[in-house]
Amino acid sequence: MTQSLRVVFAGTPEFAAAALAAIHAAGFQVPLVLTQPDRPAGRGMKLAASPVKRFAVEHGLPVAQPSSLRRHGKYPEEAAAAIERLKTTPHDVMVVAAYGLILPQEVLDIAPLGAINIHGSLLPRWRGAAPIHRALEAGDAETGITLMQMDAGLDTGAMIREGRITIAPMDTTATLHERMAELGADLIVEALRDLERDGALPATPQPQDGATYAEKIAKHEAALDWRRPASILARQIRAFDPFPGAFGTLEGVVVKIWAAEPVELTGDAHPGVIVQSDAQGVVVACGQGGLRLTQLQKPGGKRLSAREFLAGSPIVKGQRFELREVAPEA
Repeated sequence: MTQSLRVVFAGTPEFAAAALAAIHAAGFQVPLVLTQPDRPAGRGMKLAASPVKRFAVEHGLPVAQPSSLRRHGKYPEEAAAAIERLKTTPHDVMVVAAYGLILPQEVLDIAPLGAINIHGSLLPRWRGAAPIHRALEAGDAETGITLMQMDAGLDTGAMIREGRITIAPMDTTATLHERMAELGADLIVEALRDLERDGALPATPQPQDGATYAEKIAKHEAALDWRRPASILARQIRAFDPFPGAFGTLEGVVVKIWAAEPVELTGDAHPGVIVQSDAQGVVVACGQGGLRLTQLQKPGGKRLSAREFLAGSPIVKGQRFELREVAPEA
């Protein structure tokens, strides 16, 4: 049966596209999709549509791509036009997932039933831009999705419902992202069905205790500091897969490191020194313990197992990764 609830959707990356696809498949009307403007991407830096835009275009859904929704921001005319379009587009509720633009209170107030955010953490932990990365980096045992009634604060709105996911020992941001996108899609469809039936969704204010901020990932963070414990570096590597990719610098060459595991180490090798190099991996001394690198990539190359990498780019015992942070080429 076709649903009657009308949903304006705002989102940009794959995480959001999964939710939009589920909403569309469930039969809800989507009279407008908001997504960020096309951005340069790939080696040719050609303009590319976001995953959300691609889905919307493929399924005949109207799309708007304002650079801003703030009347007093950098693009006031675009913002005013987008807000006017929202006001003249009949809809009941707005759903937001990783949109990437600030939504002022004026925008949040347009939909009669409010705006629901699909957030990738168990709020109030990891409010902000990079909750999946930061949960992995911090060594959290679990994470999940929180559906939240949006307000003008940064992920501070009342919680509608949540779903939990155990973080597996070898999870990366990429693998966790896939499971969380699927969970978020399921949760929002359930919530919209309840909203259509009941006309409202119960929400609980977030507790003040336990709030943390998931700051946006910066490329410079991906430089591995070998003076840190191996267990922390292993988490950092998993958190930064697929972006921006953790790296070390060996004799002036940036080596991306995609997989690694902590190992016990005897002796007093200085941090960054390679103490073992064979088909099982490259073991690097750290501030505490050692780190066995099992998947590596040199500039312009592909991700390779340690065995494949060493066959073409020998790394030998006694060499040392630099300790100073050097940003890789963009």
